[in-house]
Amino acid sequence: MEQSILLICLLAIVPLEGFTLAITPWVQRRNECFAVTVPPSAQNQGKLRGLKVRYTIIMAAITLVCTAIVGLALFGGNDLSTQEGSMMLVVALLIGCLLPCLLSFLLMLLFRKMVRSIKWEEGWVSTESVVAAAVSEEDIPKPLPLAVNLIYLPIIAVTALLTVAWYPAMPDMIPMNVDFSGNVNNWVPKSPLSASFPLVLEVFLAVVFAFCHWSMIRSKKHVDPSAPVSSAYGYGAFLRAQSVLLVVSGLLVTVACGGLFLLSSMRMVTLELAAAAILLVAMVIVVGSVIIMVKYGQAGSKVAPVAKGENDMRFDDDARWILGVFYFNPKDSSLFLPKRFGVGWTANFARPAVWLIILGFVVLLVALLLFSLKLAM
Repeated sequence: MEQSILLICLLAIVPLEGFTLAITPWVQRRNECFAVTVPPSAQNQGKLRGLKVRYTIIMAAITLVCTAIVGLALFGGNDLSTQEGSMMLVVALLIGCLLPCLLSFLLMLLFRKMVRSIKWEEGWVSTESVVAAAVSEEDIPKPLPLAVNLIYLPIIAVTALLTVAWYPAMPDMIPMNVDFSGNVNNWVPKSPLSASFPLVLEVFLAVVFAFCHWSMIRSKKHVDPSAPVSSAYGYGAFLRAQSVLLVVSGLLVTVACGGLFLLSSMRMVTLELAAAAILLVAMVIVVGSVIIMVKYGQAGSKVAPVAKGENDMRFDDDARWILGVFYFNPKDSSLFLPKRFGVGWTANFARPAVWLIILGFVVLLVALLLFSLKLAM
């Protein structure tokens, strides 16, 4: 049963990712279409609507092809217990997961060029540069406070205590890796280093999720000058929903990765069951993300719909976005802000602090990988 859950989750990743990419143009902010500033009233009319329909159809077709590729590798008679079969599945998963993302980006660039051409033909230009801010925030939904992340501390403490208490009873060889058939293919001798791997993993995940929460709270608030009240409320609702999902996701992932790995070290559960449970948790998180995406839209755009007759452009910041997705504005003190194409947040790459943060994350990730490799040697 564990293997079935594992394989089904692996297959489900592709259509879920493809669905998310396919509906992306329909959940963007009211004044943006394929990372181009447009009048809010033109968002779902005429040529722009046609481009979004074409993008969705193309991405749906790509998703079907990629799902079929992964499905054949999983259930098409491929022997997953062999090295060749496992390698074939890995290649299929890479194609199924990476190809839609790459083609989605290339399609976005193509349609972005078309939208810019339409914008020039229609004469959509900003006649003024208006910046708005929400003055009264009492009625605007608030994200979960950063202090919520202290909940990771008792989880890490329990894992540390159990590791110390159970260490004498741990088997001499600890399973570290399982193949797609559920067979453990890597064991390491019991040692304080190998026994502490679940604890190290939990600490790493807690730091990552807490940082994501911090960056979310510190991000630049989206306020549309043409509808400051409704857009501020919509962004607040979106931010709150995303913060709840992030905290729940962090707890589930941390407990699943650290706790289940510790239990597998004690042979209380199989490593295959642990892997299946982690993938199942990942699927729940992805589904939650899709629900928020559909219900709220990017930065709460679904909560703040376009008002009739809105055909003006109060501002135009196309020049600050490289390829429509990389924000570069030295005059903006914000480190993080809502994405222009997609759902979530991106960084202001003109800020030196952003590059220091990226470097810090890379150092942490490399340290975790080196720790894992040391165990495997």
